[in-house]
Amino acid sequence: MVNGIVRRLESSGETEIQSTAIGELVMQGLGNLDTVAYVRFASVYKNFREAKDFENIIGQLNEPDGKSS
Repeated sequence: MVNGIVRRLESSGETEIQSTAIGELVMQGLGNLDTVAYVRFASVYKNFREAKDFENIIGQLNEPDGKSS
């Protein structure tokens, strides 16, 4: 997964990449790889403060179109 993210970033041609762009790529990769890891990463990346934050991200996993952020 990491190699794929690096390739995508390198192929973008940008010399500087926002950390938010990297975070979103990690979220996408984890969402396709492991939903538990996705939720755990999201809890730190999106700075969850209460149980409702977890409910929202899990609700997104259950949406018909898959993982949304």
